[in-house]
Amino acid sequence: MSGSGAWPDARFAALLGSRHPIIAAPMAGAGGVALAAAAIEGGGVGSLPCAMLTPDTVREQVGEVRNRCAGPLNLNFFCHRLPEAADLGAWRELLRPFYAEYGLAPSEAEAPVRRPFDEAMCAVVEKVRPELVSFHFGLPDAALLQRAKASGARILATATTISEARVLAGRGVDAIVAQGWEAGGHAGRFLGAPADEQMGLFALLPQIVDATGLPVVAAGGIADARGVAAALMLGAAAVQIGTAYLRSPESLIGSAHRGALETELAERTAFTNLFSGGLARGLPTRLTEALGPVRREAPPFPLASAALAPLARAAAERGETGFTPMWSGQSARPAPELPARELTARLAREALALLRGRE
Repeated sequence: MSGSGAWPDARFAALLGSRHPIIAAPMAGAGGVALAAAAIEGGGVGSLPCAMLTPDTVREQVGEVRNRCAGPLNLNFFCHRLPEAADLGAWRELLRPFYAEYGLAPSEAEAPVRRPFDEAMCAVVEKVRPELVSFHFGLPDAALLQRAKASGARILATATTISEARVLAGRGVDAIVAQGWEAGGHAGRFLGAPADEQMGLFALLPQIVDATGLPVVAAGGIADARGVAAALMLGAAAVQIGTAYLRSPESLIGSAHRGALETELAERTAFTNLFSGGLARGLPTRLTEALGPVRREAPPFPLASAALAPLARAAAERGETGFTPMWSGQSARPAPELPARELTARLAREALALLRGRE
């Protein structure tokens, strides 16, 4: 297996501490201990999505990864601001027919489970000392950010626009994750730019490289070695790959999601705000097909998910999955179906061969 010195750009090694410039993306509901450990064993960076976990669970999962392997681990957190109040009446009314179908009362809604990075999670970072900490939806307040940096972790944060990248650079991050339009899951926008202004990765990436001078991690639509090589040629120090790992056996997605990735549905991804209130790219589901992918009735992120939780459970009892998101980027089809360790090593090997062939 090639060492880090074989790559044409060595910035990633100092930033990530991995043999290869590949981060397995943090994917809530899909990524966990097994996937993170396998990516590390393949020479990349493993990630744990922490926004839907408790502090105790984060500590436990970090311990499990450390017991399985040695290598760079990324802990990912959300930095959204919880809405102080929102009128949920229109949203519940929109969902009323589905509640009636499953014999549920709209009042059965639950509290949202996505929490922003806070004092408790910062204390976990200080305790477990991960090699990397990444943030989505901006950055935490200055005191928490300084404490995370003081733990020794490298700080990464997501930008969907050049303006966001400049803000992140001004606040002292070590690297920027340039998230293109193609990426699956939640778009990390935090400055409020209209969704239709978000660029595709290969337009966004070199402009963030030029605008900030920081190492940039390319994310969105990279699912095979061609994408890895192209991103590095456009100035990325590393890549972050999510959807390609969904088909790995270590992925936690359900059978319906896994099966849909093998069909033409994988070619029809779209942004939707129905599952959380925030725009996120995924495969079509019964909910998005019935209501359309974006509705103004959906309350702000993350409040929309509360009213869907009872529906998702009731549907699951019938063997149905239409009220559970199936996040996916636009390049699910080219991704090889391999165990995560083998996938990481193969992507690195083949991308390096492509890059050497162009020297």
